[in-house]
Amino acid sequence: MTSLREHEATPGAGASTVGRVARYSGFRPEVQGLRFVAVLLVVLYHVFLGRVSGGVDVFLLISAFFLTLSFVRKLEAGRPLAIGRYWLHVFKRLLPLAVLTILGTLVLVAAVYPDADVARWRAEGLASVFYVENWALALNAVDYYAADHSTASPFQHFWSLSVQGQVFLLWPLVFGAAWLLIRWRGWRPVPVLAGMFGLIFAASLAWSVHSTATQQAFAYFDTRTRLWEFALGSLLALALPYLRPSRGVRVVLGWAGLVSMVSVGVLVDVQGAFPGWIALWPLASAAAIIVAGRSGSPFGLDRVLASKPLVRLGDASYALYLIHWPLLITYLVLRDRPMAGPRSGAVIILVSLVLAVLATKLVERPFQRWAWPERSKRRLAVSVAVSLALVAVPVLAWHQADARRAAVLAEEAARNNPGAAVLQPGFEFRGDPEAPTLPLAEEMAERPQDVGERCPEEWTRHYPVPSGCHVVRNSDAAGAVVYAVGNSHVEQWIPALEILAAERDWTLITFPRPGCFFTEEHPNPQAECAEWYESTRTFVEDNPPDILLTQATYDWIGEGDEELMTGYRAETEYWTGRGITVLGIRDNPRWPTDQTQCALQAGADDLSCGRPLDRALGPAESPAVQLERDIPRFGSLDMTDVICPEGYCPPAVGNVWVYRDSNHVTDVYARTAIAPFREEWDDAVSRAGFVP
Repeated sequence: MTSLREHEATPGAGASTVGRVARYSGFRPEVQGLRFVAVLLVVLYHVFLGRVSGGVDVFLLISAFFLTLSFVRKLEAGRPLAIGRYWLHVFKRLLPLAVLTILGTLVLVAAVYPDADVARWRAEGLASVFYVENWALALNAVDYYAADHSTASPFQHFWSLSVQGQVFLLWPLVFGAAWLLIRWRGWRPVPVLAGMFGLIFAASLAWSVHSTATQQAFAYFDTRTRLWEFALGSLLALALPYLRPSRGVRVVLGWAGLVSMVSVGVLVDVQGAFPGWIALWPLASAAAIIVAGRSGSPFGLDRVLASKPLVRLGDASYALYLIHWPLLITYLVLRDRPMAGPRSGAVIILVSLVLAVLATKLVERPFQRWAWPERSKRRLAVSVAVSLALVAVPVLAWHQADARRAAVLAEEAARNNPGAAVLQPGFEFRGDPEAPTLPLAEEMAERPQDVGERCPEEWTRHYPVPSGCHVVRNSDAAGAVVYAVGNSHVEQWIPALEILAAERDWTLITFPRPGCFFTEEHPNPQAECAEWYESTRTFVEDNPPDILLTQATYDWIGEGDEELMTGYRAETEYWTGRGITVLGIRDNPRWPTDQTQCALQAGADDLSCGRPLDRALGPAESPAVQLERDIPRFGSLDMTDVICPEGYCPPAVGNVWVYRDSNHVTDVYARTAIAPFREEWDDAVSRAGFVP
């Protein structure tokens, strides 16, 4: 921290300048103690309650508070902002502990975590070191195909550090813009900054309230919904010198703020409500404590927060935040528990505290005192680059090694992983019985279904299709035009459809929308589904295909009461009445648990990981069969015998995993099922009376 003596020595600095700088100078031990309390709340709530406390929001506010004090001192003293050097310096300070935590966590991931999670956590480790983990989590939070969320990421806590890192890049630019205004207009720094941060506060809070109400899972990790929390910390730093409450008021503010801050996580579902307006509660509580400051009273909260033990723990709060989460998640993975117990939780916290203090003393402080990088910006840049490379190089090398292994296995897949081909009469397996089952467990979570290239703009410019029209295959010949329209249970058969389209020179176009059904009476309340249905229906009406493939039935998980999709009969009659052949594919069985994950732990041949078919779909015959009898030009497809041969649904067939999660068929298995799919398709179009 720049001393007052340094400001006095600044050329051209008058007494008024020194006074203004002094307002924003001085170490605030009570705020450092508050930083530890905020992080401790985070740790306690994570370990014992399995929820969040609002402590992270306080931590973010404090970060902006200190950052703002630093830059305001420079502006008031007329010193250069040195933004480039600041960026390099701050990440040179932050990265060593972060890199140590990420590398240690990656070792734990490789050693004890399920293989199915390794690739995902490895990618999140890379996202964490580059301060974009919040965006990785935001996209995953709304990803319909995201793997099971029951096991939290050991890097999940890096979301807030990523937001913080992004603000450490953005905020100096705000100060830079303020510097330009000050030079141009001759205004004082504090009013200019108050106006700028006030605008950021208002805009971000408005967006936060809106986004939290409409897409809370995404909003929770969105940097834009958090900027107002930093802006509030900056506004507090600017206003603090002008706030002079009496000693008694300081005592009341301090203790009331602490009680309020501690209670918010108990009284509010923070994770479900944040980061909307309700986040003002913990932030206002922390602001009250900061305004209370040094009360000078023996009864003031600052006597506790500014005590030497709490200030020293405040110094270790960054390390504590980094370390506690991967220790907790690794313990839960090892013990296969959703939460830690009282004794194990206490041990985790104690170990985290000890490691945090040691890491601060042995890693963070030595790197902070390391003088060599500070001698030039080039050296600072080298130190930052080396820190990033320490994570990026091994993670990318690990990824490449897995990719090479996967390529070798893919070359041998026809022989070693026949999948549904083993169900064909006379099949004889000639592959390696020790070959791994495909897709590999570590690939399972990162295999998005290929739905083709986006349709040309001239096709769609008049049709606002939210999910997008995609061309899997475009034929120049006079072959059939086939549309596959619907949710993921239509989408999962595109690999087999693509093979069939290539064999017969079709044009194959998809209109995928996860979670939505192609019927007017849609059971899904999402507005996006209704919009997708209306716009897609308009496109199909104006550009009718020869064959329209949709999902005909729906299997309610674990209830054995499969039924026709809501409104499906009317939808089918509408399209067949317009001369289009409609094929309705039967839903595949859905399970309450992921049988593939069961088999990955117990073995692919473990009978307890499979399911009898009658526990899922119920009736042996698809409800769509009756529809086929009633409606001309309609044909029913049923792939149940391929998914559940002879009435039993195994986790793997022919050394290929059937399901990628609890209810989606893997792309590898769908591709190996081309022979029965072709036969089922031909029978369905024949019964529907379609003539190519």
